[in-house]
Amino acid sequence: MNFSTPWKYVYFVGIGGIGMSALARWFHVNGFLVAGYDRTPTPLTDTLQAEGIQVCFDDNLNSIPTDFLKDSLLTLVVYTPAIPADHRQLVYFRETKFEIQKRSQVLGWLTNTLKTVAVAGTHGKTTTSSMVAHLFRAAGQNCTAFLGGITQNYGTNFLLNDPTENVEEILCVVEADEFDRSFLTLFPSVAIVTSTDADHLDIYGEHESLMESFRSFVSQIRSDGMLFMRKGLELKDSTSANVVEYSLHEGDVHCTNLQIKDARFMFDVVHPEGEISGFSLSVPGFHNVENALAAIAVALYVGLSPEQIRAGINTYKGVQRRFEYIIESETAVFIDDYAHHPTEIEAFLSSVRALYPTRHITAVFQPHLFSRTRDFAEGFANSLSLADRLLLLDIYPARELPIPGVTSRIIFDKVKLEDKTQISADQLISVLKMKEIDVLVTIGAGDISKYVGYIKEMLQVPFAN
Repeated sequence: MNFSTPWKYVYFVGIGGIGMSALARWFHVNGFLVAGYDRTPTPLTDTLQAEGIQVCFDDNLNSIPTDFLKDSLLTLVVYTPAIPADHRQLVYFRETKFEIQKRSQVLGWLTNTLKTVAVAGTHGKTTTSSMVAHLFRAAGQNCTAFLGGITQNYGTNFLLNDPTENVEEILCVVEADEFDRSFLTLFPSVAIVTSTDADHLDIYGEHESLMESFRSFVSQIRSDGMLFMRKGLELKDSTSANVVEYSLHEGDVHCTNLQIKDARFMFDVVHPEGEISGFSLSVPGFHNVENALAAIAVALYVGLSPEQIRAGINTYKGVQRRFEYIIESETAVFIDDYAHHPTEIEAFLSSVRALYPTRHITAVFQPHLFSRTRDFAEGFANSLSLADRLLLLDIYPARELPIPGVTSRIIFDKVKLEDKTQISADQLISVLKMKEIDVLVTIGAGDISKYVGYIKEMLQVPFAN
């Protein structure tokens, strides 16, 4: 592919992020010299290093490869808003007039060249975009994808297209992130909007400001393009693109004959041109069936056959930390999920309850962000009350400083369960060892995932209590 650019080197400040690492890998495989910084080593940074990308973990200039500093005209610097403004490397690049762009800006430049399917929404982006990418890839389409999670089908958050001289034949799938209004750099051919619930109020202040960003996003869909949106979202009047609405039970695209068999969701799909039967989704959850409807609608639009679409959905394995089964046996079930908003938790726990209606559910939840905890404390409490037992951890701060009076206690006090315990993360394993576990779920977007391996090992050891 011939993309006209003056850059030879690309340096990523925050290279270990799920979206940043995918973009770094794209530049690397397309012939650019790539390096970057991140705060700590992770499996993602290990993978980048194994592929030949230099990664440093010290915020100083000596850690940057010298070739990247020789000529500011040859080096593009990409950063994520999660990086502090006083980061020394970033300050140096700014002061020496390097070309500096947010990840979203670079992604916008790249995807504007390709036929892009952009997946937006406060919930469901990662699962839906990975479904779309899998449908394309399984059907033999030339596809590249920048995803927000590690797909179980491919073991990566990045799919590379086959080399071609005709870039117009490439289908590009990308998550359109509303955080920091990043998705406003995208001008897609096709867009999906899964949800517009209030979130990121630390950025937007109020729900209406978030809605205005979504309206701006859909207005940027190409006029000859398509918007596939969940029925009920108030976006139709904000775009000149054609609109198709979907939802679980109504809309232009919806499902029928929905049932659960052997902990799997079985359904048929009604669409404007007819019906497709025989879907079997191995990633459970009513919300995931709805995500699948959006992916199916897009696949029909780009011309995949019903047989190709059915085969793609039936072989889709999911995304790490999205309703991910860690243990599934007669004696114990352990599921890990990234849910970090009340709506997501309600959808997740409702689906777990539908799958295991007679079993005891223990939920471990780690709140993410002080501001989100403050803004949605009552919603968190209501959704977490769908479990039988709750172990509530301290707030994971991520990019935020503490807010006076905001702790996980403000959720805990509102939870309508008798069996609830507030603990620190380092107490988790010892507390779990004292409990009889039937179905266990870990929930949250912080570092709760680092305990999953320990919990799995604990549950696989026969009870000695």
